[in-house]
Amino acid sequence: MWARILDSYLDHLIRHGSLTVRYPGFGIRHYGERGSSPAVVAVIHDRHTVMRLACNPEMALGEGYMDGRIIVENDDLHGLLMLVVKNYAAGREVWARRPYVNLRRALRFLRQYNPAVRAQKNVSHHYDLSCDFYRLFLDSDMQYSCAYFRSSGVSLDQAQADKKRHIASKLLLRPDSRILDIGCGWGGMGLTLARDYAAQVTGVTLSKEQQREASRRAKEAGLSHRVDFRLQDYRHVEGLFDRIVSVGMFEHVGVPHYREYFEHIRKKLDGGGVALIHTIGRCTPPSVTNPWISRYIFPGGYIPAMSEVVRVIERSGLVITDVEVLRYHYAETLHCWYQRFMANIERVREIYPERFCRMWRFYLAVSEVAFRVGDQVVFQFQLGRRGSSVPVTRDYLYSGGDAAIGG
Repeated sequence: MWARILDSYLDHLIRHGSLTVRYPGFGIRHYGERGSSPAVVAVIHDRHTVMRLACNPEMALGEGYMDGRIIVENDDLHGLLMLVVKNYAAGREVWARRPYVNLRRALRFLRQYNPAVRAQKNVSHHYDLSCDFYRLFLDSDMQYSCAYFRSSGVSLDQAQADKKRHIASKLLLRPDSRILDIGCGWGGMGLTLARDYAAQVTGVTLSKEQQREASRRAKEAGLSHRVDFRLQDYRHVEGLFDRIVSVGMFEHVGVPHYREYFEHIRKKLDGGGVALIHTIGRCTPPSVTNPWISRYIFPGGYIPAMSEVVRVIERSGLVITDVEVLRYHYAETLHCWYQRFMANIERVREIYPERFCRMWRFYLAVSEVAFRVGDQVVFQFQLGRRGSSVPVTRDYLYSGGDAAIGG
């Protein structure tokens, strides 16, 4: 029965590309256009996995791959995910699954409720992994967010350096600017702003591993007098700042806390100050988090639609002074991470078990595909407490010099 249900589901879903599935006890089935690209062959090894795919395909696909119960011929994981995401993006969802999706929508505020204690636990799940693990696939500065590829062929390290420079330009820094870095990671952004722009940086994170590594790096670089990395929730930070930057943290805030988040930005930002919020976003209406991602990768996380963010900013007392949408940059970033991850897979296996390795491989691959052919992009919101906080044109981002600020 479950094989027939899954067969019917895939027959409806797959219209672009070609998928061949080998079922246990149900033979071989073909879906989509034979001979078209991508052409993928998948093998399901047991009936229990067939049942789970029929009931909850988004969760079961990732779990089946993690457990080795779903195998892709020629190891073409990207091809399988590209096929699935392309067809989802084309609106090929099955009507019978709509009640399930509507239930997830109804529960999303509960799942995204992230008070300080819960936020700490969620962050620890992902970011308190071994620093040695992250070093195996990130750039030398350990930037775990979208890079900025000015042209094809640019190295990951250069693209990450260009990302930091692009953000610094939007912050309109001056020597000794007081900066709050919300979600400071392993310290790369804060250290760059302190070293290259003579800023005074307070960085906060809820990850013990990140705070420990960031502080070590600051001491090693001789920048401890300019950078203070704290294990602290941004909501508990006191004082005013000339600039606030947050890169790759807003995805963990949760819709129920958006108002609170931007109120804290406004309260902590000096009257003439500038904030830059860099976050993954979706270019479609509000939706829900993929259940596999929510369980295994980013518990409590959510990728917002621009409408959800702008609506709250408008009511916060902040002024949106610029918005930029980075398209495909994260796909290229994730492609680099995936290649590095696979090049170091044996070293990864020395740190974590095979199931973890397959989980991360699936995560990096499906994320790349989501940015390449799905609905995911990156938003950069530049904010101020008044419109005159930044120049009236974008020339300052590219001229290399100062621009006049509006009156």
